[in-house]
Amino acid sequence: MPATSSETLRTMLIGYARVSTSDQNLDMQMDALKQAGCRRTFTDVASGTKAERPGVSAAVAYAREGDTLVVWKLDRFGRSLGHLIEAVRQLQARGVGFRSLHENIDTTTSAGKLIFHVFGALAEFERDLTRERTMAGLASARARGRRGGRRRVLDDKQVGLLRRLSRDPANAPGFICETLGISRATFYRYLGPRSAAASAPPPRPPFTPPAVARKRRTTSRA
Repeated sequence: MPATSSETLRTMLIGYARVSTSDQNLDMQMDALKQAGCRRTFTDVASGTKAERPGVSAAVAYAREGDTLVVWKLDRFGRSLGHLIEAVRQLQARGVGFRSLHENIDTTTSAGKLIFHVFGALAEFERDLTRERTMAGLASARARGRRGGRRRVLDDKQVGLLRRLSRDPANAPGFICETLGISRATFYRYLGPRSAAASAPPPRPPFTPPAVARKRRTTSRA
């Protein structure tokens, strides 16, 4: 039975094409998408790793339930395998299909859905493998006496010298930092707030103009 006019209007192939630089040409992708039956095509001139791509955002927002988003190759749409899988899952949740011409993948078919299930399993395997390698590397470093986190700027001897210098009121924090070659942030991080406050120079007395000072002395004599 032929499709009704409402069904024809409701179902639509939407194309998306992307090149990385303005020196590259979109013609080959546009011709392939037009031949595939795309009635409207959105484009981007942006790197594949760039998060903000107005064309792909507009294409996804334009797609309605029953439509299919068509690309020339998978790498034109996804920034990475994980991003590609998540983007296709979001389209499927809205009832929008996804099709790649070069890889001959169509999520509106059973075979296409199976392929993306395999992609998802591979992405999960890659994440688990990276996590295992990271944990093994940390365990190996701890076994050799190394700890994670920020590397120490000062060793124990330098910390002792810092504390001895800070106990002398004549040594201003700026002088200590210049002597040890450290920043003010490092100075306060190693001393702590109490020790740093104790090492700070005493506040200067408020400035009194000479005329006011003479007037005070004259008044006190009287």
